[in-house]
Amino acid sequence: MLQEKFKNTEIILASQSPRRQELLKGLDIDFRIETRPVDEVYSSDLKAAQITDYLAVLKASAFKNDLKDNQLLITSDTIVWFKNAPLEKPKNDQHAIDMITSMSGQVHEVFTSVCFTSTTQQTVINDCTKVHFANLTPEEVEYYVKTYQPMDKAGAYGVQDWLGYAAVKKLEGCYYNVMGLPLPKVYGFLKNM
Repeated sequence: MLQEKFKNTEIILASQSPRRQELLKGLDIDFRIETRPVDEVYSSDLKAAQITDYLAVLKASAFKNDLKDNQLLITSDTIVWFKNAPLEKPKNDQHAIDMITSMSGQVHEVFTSVCFTSTTQQTVINDCTKVHFANLTPEEVEYYVKTYQPMDKAGAYGVQDWLGYAAVKKLEGCYYNVMGLPLPKVYGFLKNM
């Protein structure tokens, strides 16, 4: 569907996340991956989607003067929002254990923002999914952290792996958003571009 529309456009996905790459591939779009280092620092005044919006735009700024007329850059950021604070990627195993334990039996939100940048325009879309976690035992949490190494994931877990299977009781919103790319919104935006 989108392949024909973007046949004269080079799409660049600026993400090292294998999950985002896999999800975008699922829309049958040709793209290449290019990432550039960005210091992901933001003001403590920002809340929820404001953080991911800001970081998605910040990641795009690394490409600012290098985009060509036939290129479309896609940048993205995901955070877990819990008890009015962001849970980002854990610093170590203990940090991951603490994060997951705190969310056990609770509800948290996952925010993902996607920034589409060309030489003529920049648009940011975002999505929010509420995730209901079951109660987890300390043994389950430790098993997950030791076995699945969730260091590269916001909130220290992947909805598409063991903890998602074992702990997610209910989702309100887009499943793919929790994985890191709200696909229906991304598809809708690209279709209407």
